[in-house]
Amino acid sequence: MSSIPSRTLAAGDTLPIVGFGTWDLSEADVHDVLPTALDNGYTHVDTAEGYQNEEAIGEVIAEYERDDLFLTSKVLPSHLHYESLLDALARSLERLGTEYLDLYLIHWPNPAISIRNTLRALERAHEQGLIRNVGVSNFSRYQLQFARRIANVPIVANQIEFHPWYVRQDLLDYCQEHDIVVEAAAPLARTTVLEDPVIREIADSHDVMPAQVALRWAVEKDVVVLPKSTNPDHIRANLDLFDWSLDTEDMERIDQLDRQENVYMIDLDDEVYGVPA
Repeated sequence: MSSIPSRTLAAGDTLPIVGFGTWDLSEADVHDVLPTALDNGYTHVDTAEGYQNEEAIGEVIAEYERDDLFLTSKVLPSHLHYESLLDALARSLERLGTEYLDLYLIHWPNPAISIRNTLRALERAHEQGLIRNVGVSNFSRYQLQFARRIANVPIVANQIEFHPWYVRQDLLDYCQEHDIVVEAAAPLARTTVLEDPVIREIADSHDVMPAQVALRWAVEKDVVVLPKSTNPDHIRANLDLFDWSLDTEDMERIDQLDRQENVYMIDLDDEVYGVPA
């Protein structure tokens, strides 16, 4: 089993605080790099039906002990009707070659479909053991408040864009107050923060890579990070976050970088019709 620190979810399962992100990885990429990640200690794999790589991930993880992995997928916002969600989940499970998901997320909220209807489908899947934990992605504080009010199972995670240039402090505070784990999608802002002079200066002072600084900053805030890379050295480095730390001054300097500048927020029409991020 992995020695990666973990967060305990509201339902009791443990979620490794560093996961391997697979957004924008082709099936060929998955076959090339996911074994490297798993062989170097990653046990948490994050995907989505919208990434169109679940089948390749299933082929790779078939060579590993399933119970040692924490596997997350997401349902597209166009599939949030009751029967559509259950059908989408069944297809994801088939492609991934697994009988259950450790975490299943609503990928984007869809104002055209009743969240109550969606949650009932997730609750049914949870009762049947098809999903062990229910979560959301790209939900605002208001959307989370409403969903929590009507959900009959804990909403254990909210996967959002979160990085040094885009800190959602109010949303982070709300999630942590209510035992909802925040997962940082695009924790490196699609690599753009790696050129920030403050990040680079702090990296030099610790003799680490800029990506490690940005990831360690998020981990220090109790945020789960999901970095993606196709470079074996970077894959290993992104997991090497736990034998060093940032001091208070480092954290404060990085906190001051917040520009409220996002890299993947999309138009409402795209949210409804399922552009993945």
